[in-house]
Amino acid sequence: MTSADLVQRLGIPSGPLFFPVTAYGADGSVDLDTYRAHVRQGVAAGAAAVFACCGTGEFHALTPEEFEACVRAAVEETAGRVPVVAGAGYGTALAVRYARLAEAAGAGGLLAMPPYLVVAGQEGLLRHYREMAAATALPVIVYQRDNAVFTPETVVGLARTEGIIGLKDGLGDLDLMQRIVSAVRTEVPGDFLYFNGLPTAEQTQLSYLAIGVNLYSSAVFCFAPEIALAFHRALIDGDRATVDRLLDGFYRPFVELRARGRGYAVSLVKAGVRMRGLDVGEVRPPLHEPGEDHVKQLAEIIERGYALLEEAQ
Repeated sequence: MTSADLVQRLGIPSGPLFFPVTAYGADGSVDLDTYRAHVRQGVAAGAAAVFACCGTGEFHALTPEEFEACVRAAVEETAGRVPVVAGAGYGTALAVRYARLAEAAGAGGLLAMPPYLVVAGQEGLLRHYREMAAATALPVIVYQRDNAVFTPETVVGLARTEGIIGLKDGLGDLDLMQRIVSAVRTEVPGDFLYFNGLPTAEQTQLSYLAIGVNLYSSAVFCFAPEIALAFHRALIDGDRATVDRLLDGFYRPFVELRARGRGYAVSLVKAGVRMRGLDVGEVRPPLHEPGEDHVKQLAEIIERGYALLEEAQ
């Protein structure tokens, strides 16, 4: 099966990519019923794809058994309406194990997280992702961030690897991304996918669009899908007035609040989901909950975001 076939098989359409949070009960265990409800709500709201047990879903905090149960639940709740992509990572042996668990649970693709702890060279990184891609029949999207940063030549090698169909960028180096896109376009022409994977990706998506990166993750979709959808529509339609209004009045204040605490890219999102009426519990350590004042500010930002939507009608 060619990379083009795998891209078509995964079939991610244009639209907000939904990274559901993982729900925990009062005792800290995974609450699958609430998680299922969260996934259902996201699909009903218009998610283009569900990325289960990834960064926002606290992949790092889940046991293999919890991971498989959550991926299976997401697959069952989407019922084939949108693709389900599961996170997989750590060292190569564990990454392969998680990849196979995701495949057994019915996932349609994998988001390959950075390797655990080590800072590896390009040759080792390429071998790691190739072994991971060879472990299942699932298409793989490689996540660039933290200790997994690639040269354009390495991404060309990834693009030439059977089973690897795309790159998600969580680094934010636009010069590097432009050179990556150019190198792959030159050396491996075809349907290689690119994703803006920065936290609150809407804040930078105008810049990513300029270099040909059309897909992006949306953590905001977890707790304010109407805002995320309105932004995406405006972006696609070239409605710059709406894009700027939401960036200035909602996304920038949210990003500035997110920057005030480590791990807030997850814990603030989870607080937002709870605020909208679904008790998904708190984050697991080593992440921590946002302070009371920050939660109050989040509520005000969300209220302002919805007021902006009403003003535009």
